Amino acid sequence: MSVQITRRYFVKGLGLLAASAALGPMWGCASQASSQSSSSVSQASSPMLAIIHTNDSHGHDVEVKATDDNSGNFSMAAVAQLKADWEAKGYDVLLVDAGDATQGMPLVDQSNGATAITFMNSCGYDLMTVGNHEFDRGDDNIASFEQEAQFPLISANVLLAETGELRFPPSKTFDLSDGTKIGIFGLTTPATMTNAKPVYTEKFRFLAADDLFDCARKQVEDLRNQGCDLVICLGHLGNLEACAPSTSRELLNNVEGIDLFIDGHDHKLVSEEVAGTLLVETGCYMANIGVVVIDSGLPDDQSVPYGSYDGIDQATQSIIDQVDDQVESELNVVLGHTEFKLDGERSDVRSHETNLGDFVCDAAMWGAEQSSGMKLDGAVWNGGAIRQSIEQGEITLADIKEVFPFADQVLILKLTGAQLLEAIEASCQNAGEDSYIGAFPQVAGIKFTVDTTVPYEEGDTYPNSTYASPASPGSRVTIEQVGDRAWAADDVYSIATTEFLSQGGDTYYTFKQAADAEDRIMCDFDYEVFTGYLAGPCDHEVPETYAEPQGRITIIE
Repeated sequence: MSVQITRRYFVKGLGLLAASAALGPMWGCASQASSQSSSSVSQASSPMLAIIHTNDSHGHDVEVKATDDNSGNFSMAAVAQLKADWEAKGYDVLLVDAGDATQGMPLVDQSNGATAITFMNSCGYDLMTVGNHEFDRGDDNIASFEQEAQFPLISANVLLAETGELRFPPSKTFDLSDGTKIGIFGLTTPATMTNAKPVYTEKFRFLAADDLFDCARKQVEDLRNQGCDLVICLGHLGNLEACAPSTSRELLNNVEGIDLFIDGHDHKLVSEEVAGTLLVETGCYMANIGVVVIDSGLPDDQSVPYGSYDGIDQATQSIIDQVDDQVESELNVVLGHTEFKLDGERSDVRSHETNLGDFVCDAAMWGAEQSSGMKLDGAVWNGGAIRQSIEQGEITLADIKEVFPFADQVLILKLTGAQLLEAIEASCQNAGEDSYIGAFPQVAGIKFTVDTTVPYEEGDTYPNSTYASPASPGSRVTIEQVGDRAWAADDVYSIATTEFLSQGGDTYYTFKQAADAEDRIMCDFDYEVFTGYLAGPCDHEVPETYAEPQGRITIIE
């Protein structure tokens, strides 16, 4: 059985006029096109439609049973069976995904995301919006998804920078069995510019803020003009403060005529009314399967949480099991051991120093020194690039690949003290907070203090970024030491970091400036320096010195 949200929502394109009058202005006003559509279909029978939706699965496509430490998640095969169940009830069913399906766990990362598309094909997906992590391996990889997928990948606000043409189809329409026409358009978060490697996103322009709202208005108008009775936005926008105003709530407060908004990106479980429109999101990692049922013109959120449904499509499960067995055989190699948990929890590595952050940065610094023969001053690693904890016990290659799903290359940059200070000031704007922003710096060879009692003040927005520079670097952050000497603004430091940060990813525009100024020294990949450090200096056993964070970062609250 599922947990049903009892509130029912008025669908602007399909709702009865009498219901509209009775509900009054709290439901918002449909666009002129929407109002015309409503009057034209008010005499027709309402559809029996179930929209099943997922978002931010990130390769968590194998069922994980609930434990005391884990709430569990569905297999993708449960999605396939749920679709079949609703079809058996006589409903038209649309199965859609709101992005970030092709990256995150070895199950899909080993194939560069291709197996995620294979699973979705087996489930019978009808549509997918492109998320920011679909860009992680570049446009050629996305093109391979498009070739293999038996459904379109859509987004209405991603343009080719050189020509201004749309990179993806903006929308798709569906005709239901009773003649009702559904139009769905996609939107991708503009934060993709800096959430993915900038080298992969620089060829695109992501419409944001007012341009994003205008884009959505045009999609609503175009779909209504095509005769759509119901207009849905399948977005990967979320509602992070750092992404404002290009969020789903801001958009719904500025754009009329959207009957349902299915969202993703911020990993939240959402079911609420915004300006008269139902906004839903399933959280992340297949912890829930979204279901919106439209019957008698009223959409009803019937999201299915893990543990409340046990259906499995055996054909899809067989495909998943085959891939899972293959990946496990490749990666189930024991490389070391730890007597304690290495903390890579999302809320921790993005807000304060962790023991895993210390270990990763020490490994990066050691690996870069081994590759280059140089003596380095330190290492900087954004917390958002550490994607998983390592539990007490054996450490396998699979564990390490889960920590490092991006296969990012380690490199050496030469930075001035002033550039390093600005980067740390910008990346610590949410220090101490449970933040979605992945910029927070884990470090080696560096000691610094962040005074969060001093408000963070933004300066000018960085070029081709959604982030702003700090108005006054040093107002909140004090760097006490880099390498074996006190920090100085004019000193030049050799720092190990990632290719992502060297391209200006997240808030690290000064790292891009440093990389552009001279040749970078490229080293091994992230998982390679980690395994090398674990096997070499650590002799396959994580030292007791990493049992707790080592006090490299002080946060004053």
